[in-house]
Amino acid sequence: MGRGLGGRRRRVVILGAGGRDFHNFNVLFRNNPEYEVVAFAVTQIPNIDNRVYPPELAGPLYPKGIPILSARELEKIISENEVEEVYLSYSDITCEELAEVANRVVSAGANFVIPSPLRSMLRARKPVIAVTASRTGAGKSTVSRYIAKVLREHGVSYVVIRHPMPYGELKNSVVQRIASYEDLDRYNCTIEEREEYEPHIAMGNVVYAGVDYELVLREAEKEADVIIWDGGNNDLPFIRPDLHITVVDPTRPRDVTSSFPGAVNVALADIIVVNKVNIAREDDVRLLEATLRRVNPRAKLVKAASRLKVDRPDLIRGRRVVVVEDGPTVTHGSLSHAAGYQAAVEYGAGEIVDPRPYAVGEISEVYEKYPWIGKVVPALGYGVKQMRDLEETLNRVPADTIVMGTPSDLSRLLKLNKPVAHVSFELQELSGNELARAVAEFAKGFRKVYA
Repeated sequence: MGRGLGGRRRRVVILGAGGRDFHNFNVLFRNNPEYEVVAFAVTQIPNIDNRVYPPELAGPLYPKGIPILSARELEKIISENEVEEVYLSYSDITCEELAEVANRVVSAGANFVIPSPLRSMLRARKPVIAVTASRTGAGKSTVSRYIAKVLREHGVSYVVIRHPMPYGELKNSVVQRIASYEDLDRYNCTIEEREEYEPHIAMGNVVYAGVDYELVLREAEKEADVIIWDGGNNDLPFIRPDLHITVVDPTRPRDVTSSFPGAVNVALADIIVVNKVNIAREDDVRLLEATLRRVNPRAKLVKAASRLKVDRPDLIRGRRVVVVEDGPTVTHGSLSHAAGYQAAVEYGAGEIVDPRPYAVGEISEVYEKYPWIGKVVPALGYGVKQMRDLEETLNRVPADTIVMGTPSDLSRLLKLNKPVAHVSFELQELSGNELARAVAEFAKGFRKVYA
């Protein structure tokens, strides 16, 4: 800590992907005169680099804002700005990738820093239930909605605070309150944002998000007794939880210790939900449980199934189908396929058509960047160009039906030339409603404390 070389402010780069990195800046550096953040170095998110974190958000120490540059240029950024420290602020990275990044930073002459999550967690004035995961695609959203349902059944008012997805104009996205489909249009939400918001809207939930989570939290606290933190990827909560729930995926049993910060979520959890037990191998479930007991012996383990529902099974059975999957699940989550493909198999599709030969533009590039993606189309739409490429790709595939495995109703956004069968999935407890009971006990307990 303290001043850098020659008594000047310590020069810092924050390395992230347009979410956790902004939060870490806001909490750790924005008003800290000991440090100078010279740039954000970002990756993964299209169209975000070569922008500026605006002065309205950066604060008085940064009257010109802060450059947002590509992480591909990390060594150059370090060298040209005499950077002393690089702060890792990813929401999902494998431990192997983390080591590669650390090697790049140290070789370029800077210190590599992983800040403690406790340093960046905000303090809420209302009780907080946080839902996180060991890896992207574990099924956080179904758990968040399940918790909301339990709270509603017990007469507890709540709002959801969602992990950031700041893909639009940052200074216009400081605080977002989303309660209707019209709000999605008003905020020009991307497909990735809609995938997270639409299921909550369908339940009647109010969702807050944005860029400055101190302001987001204070607004959310005004209209609820409980805050549900709905995490993104496998990031840590931005708000200190009173009840920390981590979701793990037994179809990838080794991922609980091989990704960051997912492994930290496992270690910090009060309750660990072993999801997707219905589709995992028994040996993998046992392996995962043994690992969990070693890493976090104090946590309560709850088993659950992820149950599929299809609104138009007649459009799948015996038909040629093309499958669309939730984007982050098959990209950052490293899965070859997900719920949509599973539904196509379970509901008896005559053929699952391989869409890769028909992909165009940025969708075609995604298959090159994430070569493990199988015979599915990732629902990527970070901008107008990507959405148009997604639309053209789906329309070119010679299939009878689109099996929509993403929670977002893309038929509202794209002009599709095939009928759509929508797939949804919900959490089903397999161990005596232990999670529901724990949430109910939590609600009862906070009423005594806050009465």
